[in-house]
Amino acid sequence: MLNPWLALETGADPVERTGALRRAHEAFLTEGAIGTPVREVIAASWRRSARAAVEPDRVAPVELDEDDLAEHRAAHPLARVMPLFRELLGTIAEDGAHLLSVCDEHGRMLWVEGHPQVRRRAEAMNFVPGARWAEASVGTNAPGTALAVDHAVQIFAAEHYCRPVQPWTCAAAPVHDPGTRRLLGVVDITGGDHLASPHSLALVQATARAAEAHLASLAPATVAAPLLEVLGRDEALLRAGPGAPVRLGRRHSEILLLLAAHPDGLSGERLALELYGDRDISPVTLRAELSRLRSLAGPLVASRPYRLTVRVRTDHDTVADALRAGDLPTALAAYRGPLLPTSEAPGVVRLRRLLEDRLRQALLARRDPLLLDGWVRTPWGEDDLQAWEALAGALPPGARAVPTARLRALRGAYGLGPEGSGEPPGRDATYPQRSVT
Repeated sequence: MLNPWLALETGADPVERTGALRRAHEAFLTEGAIGTPVREVIAASWRRSARAAVEPDRVAPVELDEDDLAEHRAAHPLARVMPLFRELLGTIAEDGAHLLSVCDEHGRMLWVEGHPQVRRRAEAMNFVPGARWAEASVGTNAPGTALAVDHAVQIFAAEHYCRPVQPWTCAAAPVHDPGTRRLLGVVDITGGDHLASPHSLALVQATARAAEAHLASLAPATVAAPLLEVLGRDEALLRAGPGAPVRLGRRHSEILLLLAAHPDGLSGERLALELYGDRDISPVTLRAELSRLRSLAGPLVASRPYRLTVRVRTDHDTVADALRAGDLPTALAAYRGPLLPTSEAPGVVRLRRLLEDRLRQALLARRDPLLLDGWVRTPWGEDDLQAWEALAGALPPGARAVPTARLRALRGAYGLGPEGSGEPPGRDATYPQRSVT
C-alpha cells in the first residue's frame, strides 16, 4: 500500500502527475470537486484552505519584523536545536537546489537557510523569515499542513493550494517538546520535484526525532512523571515509561483523569458521583472498572481512598499552568481540543468547561489578532461568535472581510439577526445542529 504521506509512488512520472494535479486543482477551485490523483491528506487540506477563504494566488503574509523576529527566535525552544538542524540538513541547504526552514507552532518562519540564489527565488512567494505559512494563511504547504495534521508530510507541485508555491516541492516534520509532547514547530526542506521521494520524508522525520532527543538530553536529569494525554481525545493515552503509550478505554480515561485532578484521592462514593452522577450504580461496577484499570496501569492506582501512587501530569495541567503564568501563546499551543470531548461524566464535564472558559476569557481579554485567528481556525473555535467578534475588532478595517462574513453567517445560525440586535450565546448554550459556511 502506498504511504499516504508520500507524494509519489514508485515509478510515477512527475511531469504527468503535475499536469493531472493542476487539472484537479482547477476543478476544485471552480467546481468544488476532488478526484484522482489527489491524495486524501491533500483533499482534506484543500477543503480546510477553502473554508479559511485562502485566495489561490496569495503569497504568505510577513508578520514579524526584524526586531520581533530576533526576539522570538532567541526565546523559542527550537533555537537550541538549530545547530543540529544545520548539521543534519546543512549539506542539502547549501547544494544550490534546496532550502532548510524551521517554523514555530503558529506557522511563522523563524529560519530559512540555503544557497542565496534559491533563497532569492523563494522570496517571490514570501518564503522568508517572519512570514506565516500556516494553512489558514497560505493554504496547503508542507510546514503548514504538517502543523495542521501533526504528522510528517510531503507536498508536491500542484498539491500546493496557492499557485505561487506550485513550482516547489517540500517535506516537513513536526517537532514536539519531549516532556509535554507540546507541538513546538516544524522542520522543512524545500526544493524541486526530486524531493518527492521516500528519502526526503524519512530525512526530515529522522531530523525531527533527533531534535526531540537532543531537547530531552538538555532537560534536567529527573525521572519524568507519567503523562496522560486527554485533550482532543475520546480515549486517553498514558505515557508511563520508555515503551509505547497505553491507550485507555473511555471509562478508564475518565477515572485516571479524575484521580490525577485529585492527588489526595477520592472515596468510592465521591468517585462514583464524579463518574456517574445521580445514576444508581452498584459499588461492584466501580470496583470492577478499577480492577481492570490496574491490569493496564499496574501499581499506579491505589485504594482507600482511590488515588494515584505517583504524580501523573496531564496535558490539561500544561494548559492550566501556562494560563496561571500568563503565557497565553503556550496555553493555546498546548490546547489540542476539548478535554475527553464525548465524556458525560460530571467531574470530567466540569473540568472541561472550566479549562475552556479560562482559556477563552484570557483570549478575549488579550485581543491578540494572531491568537484569535488561530482559535477560530480550529474545530472547537470555528463557531465561537464572541471570538470572531473580537477578531474583527482587533483587525484593521481593510482586513475584516473574512471575520465580518463569518459573523453574519453565525448570527443568522444563532437566530440573533444583525449585529447589535441580540446577545451572543454563552459557551454553555446548546447550539443548534447546523452547517455554517
